[in-house]
Amino acid sequence: MADVAEISGPQTAIEPRGARPRHAFSRRNIFIYGTLILVAVYYLIPLYVMVVTSLKGMPEVRLGNIFSPPMEITFEPWVKAWSSACTGLNCDGLSRGFWNSVRITVPSVILSIAIASVNGYALANWRFKGADIFFTVLIVGAFIPYQVMIYPIVILLREIGIYGSLSGLVLVHAIFGMPIMTLLFRNYFAAVPEELFKAARVDGAGFWAIYLKIMLPMSLPIFVVAIILQTTGIWNDFLFGVVYTRPDTYPMTVQLNNIVNSVQGVKEYNVNMAATILTGLVPLIVYFVSGRLFVRGIAAGAVKG
Repeated sequence: MADVAEISGPQTAIEPRGARPRHAFSRRNIFIYGTLILVAVYYLIPLYVMVVTSLKGMPEVRLGNIFSPPMEITFEPWVKAWSSACTGLNCDGLSRGFWNSVRITVPSVILSIAIASVNGYALANWRFKGADIFFTVLIVGAFIPYQVMIYPIVILLREIGIYGSLSGLVLVHAIFGMPIMTLLFRNYFAAVPEELFKAARVDGAGFWAIYLKIMLPMSLPIFVVAIILQTTGIWNDFLFGVVYTRPDTYPMTVQLNNIVNSVQGVKEYNVNMAATILTGLVPLIVYFVSGRLFVRGIAAGAVKG
């Protein structure tokens, strides 16, 4: 054993490297998590009140205990909000507005993102004549207040014969979503290594071949970002819906407004709360399903210059 020790030589102590582990209950962590918990509670309290109120009957709602859980759970307010609540002269609830919103949102999202992605790809990779001017116009258009353009668009839609129809509102949403969507795609494609584009050009690929075979497969995160932003914005829109449609084509948000502000009969707060939650379910589901991809898309260059 002594011979082995002599051969191995003097032993040196191995010192740990790297940053020291932080304590779980340090002042910094307590402050950060405490602040996050307070903010979360602040935003969750209204949702809690909405949910518990929507599950109560009107006799229990009139007691005024808005924070107390329902003594007897009932889904009648949800059924009424969906199928029989009065929205002006009609008493068919939110169901008609829901399907109108679907028929507005789906084509608007597809149309605006399809065109904006091609625009962003062209601006980032193909330096055509007037590209800088075109991009400047898009940037300016992204910050023009919607209210400025309401009346001219009413005249335009009336002249081409689609005012008050779902097609007219789809066109409006597609046009107004174009500038900011183009900016998102342009910044994302500008962050893609230029060598890929040059290599494809050397191999003889053209405009559409590069876009479809190279750019699209790499662009899932930014497409998710665009879909979330457009779906949320279009689904939650009230101004365009009330201006450019008629009662039979009102989207869900306008129907919700008519239910909540109805002056006929008794004010049913449980039905109003159920209708509000039903209207907001689609954006919430979209965020929960694709939230991780949304963060990836933002981090991958969606807001880079």
